[in-house]
Amino acid sequence: QLLEAKASLSLAQAQHTLQLQQAKAQINNMMPKKQFEQLQNTLREEQCKTQQLQESLQLQAEQTCRQLVRIQEEHEQLLQAAVEQAEGLEQSLRNAEAVLAERAAQLRDAQAQLSRNKLLIEEIRGENRRFAMALQAAELKQKSMEEKNQLLEEQASALKQLIGKITPASLS
Repeated sequence: QLLEAKASLSLAQAQHTLQLQQAKAQINNMMPKKQFEQLQNTLREEQCKTQQLQESLQLQAEQTCRQLVRIQEEHEQLLQAAVEQAEGLEQSLRNAEAVLAERAAQLRDAQAQLSRNKLLIEEIRGENRRFAMALQAAELKQKSMEEKNQLLEEQASALKQLIGKITPASLS
């Protein structure tokens, strides 16, 4: 807009210069005084309009510059806020990744401990089976010993009876 206004101003000035030259040429051609004064008045009016237009354009240019500076400052503030927010999010992401890595390590440790516990449970089950078989064998052996003991007791009792019968007969 500023460039367009300056171009318009330059064009208007060129037109006024041309009009002034034309007016002077007309004066030189013996223009009547009244017409010359009218042209001078028109020229002054045009110069006044040009001055007002220049002032208006200057004011608009200053306002536009102030607006641009304000917009640029706002954009810089927004950019700074966005950068800070991005940095905060990046830090949060790093923290979350660290927590996830720690939890993953804990899960791996827990999984390894679970695997060790399963192996230990299998070993204990194997030992329990061996103990159960040994206990069963011991119970069978005990039963067998009890049966042998019973048999021996019966034989001892029979021997006692036999001795009891033989002893009085041999004494007599």
